[in-house]
Amino acid sequence: MKFLDEFRNPEIGKILVGKIRGLLEDSGGLITLMEICGTHTMSIARNGIRGLFPGRIRMLSGPGCPVCVTPNEYLDRAVAFSRRKDILLATFGDMMKVPGSSSSLLEEKTGGAEIAVVYSPMDALALSKRYPDRKVIFLGVGFETTAPTIAATLKSAREANLKNFYVFGANKLVPPAIRALLDDPKLEISGFLCPGHVSTIIGDKPYEFAAKEYGVPCVIAGFEPMDILESMRMIVETIAGEKEAKVEIQYLRAVKPEGNPRALEIMNEVFEPGDSIWRGLGNIPGSGLHFREEYREFDAESEIPVEVEETREDPSCICGEILRGVKSPKDCPLFRKACHPGHPVGPCMVSTEGTCAAWYKYEI
Repeated sequence: MKFLDEFRNPEIGKILVGKIRGLLEDSGGLITLMEICGTHTMSIARNGIRGLFPGRIRMLSGPGCPVCVTPNEYLDRAVAFSRRKDILLATFGDMMKVPGSSSSLLEEKTGGAEIAVVYSPMDALALSKRYPDRKVIFLGVGFETTAPTIAATLKSAREANLKNFYVFGANKLVPPAIRALLDDPKLEISGFLCPGHVSTIIGDKPYEFAAKEYGVPCVIAGFEPMDILESMRMIVETIAGEKEAKVEIQYLRAVKPEGNPRALEIMNEVFEPGDSIWRGLGNIPGSGLHFREEYREFDAESEIPVEVEETREDPSCICGEILRGVKSPKDCPLFRKACHPGHPVGPCMVSTEGTCAAWYKYEI
């Protein structure tokens, strides 16, 4: 396909690999890179990039899958919402099989709960107009990529004076999670491959603290194999050349330094930053998006009471440690045994952006 084949060209790949290996000769010890995007995780696994530089570059998968970092407490409340007869739950499809403490949305739907799989929050808004006698709750899971569309949908709901549309929010902000990873004593990260989709919204400035305060270079990367290799080359060049760490944009065909000001404006009109719990990373200050006062009437959590079961975690599942990058799927005793795509024990095996799903399909 024109304009795509070049990003998958094996000859260009060989040149980039050669350049990286040449740069590695001038670098010291092991370089540890982490990607913070599930699409990067899948592309790295699909294209065999993790094993190209054995003993010189270690690649870690971070908390780049929004479904995966959503904690069990959220899932349990979503299940509780689905059990009310006056509620129609609307969600993206990758949330359906994620196991909570004792159930999943798929199990609840099989048991008769009204749960609709939608492709956008506006689809959920349409359901609220179609079923005025039901409370329609959209599960707002995602990073900065999806937050503006959810905010725009809430503005539409407000303008239409809809009283039966709600959002159960779980949108999270990536930069505070990067800070939490850099502060983790168990991690020594040399550079970050920053998420392309998120960065189309927020631009490059929110990552500058990593370079300025921690001396860790960041490259906003595209998703094709040549994008990733070129981004790795840029980071290794900074490290090997002992250059000052900075934030660079490799994915220039989609990401502007300022991001998308209009999307940010809409997002900030509806939401404000607040603390948020991430699976594996715990409570990260300022990493979540909470409803501003004028939009709180649409907040399902505060407006619709439900009894939520006591949250429990499977003690054998190490999804949290995998999301932090301190362990890999091969360290999990359940991987490819009790836990597989047909029977996922943890969310990292459910989502198409999950690290365990990527390793199951491509790496082991």
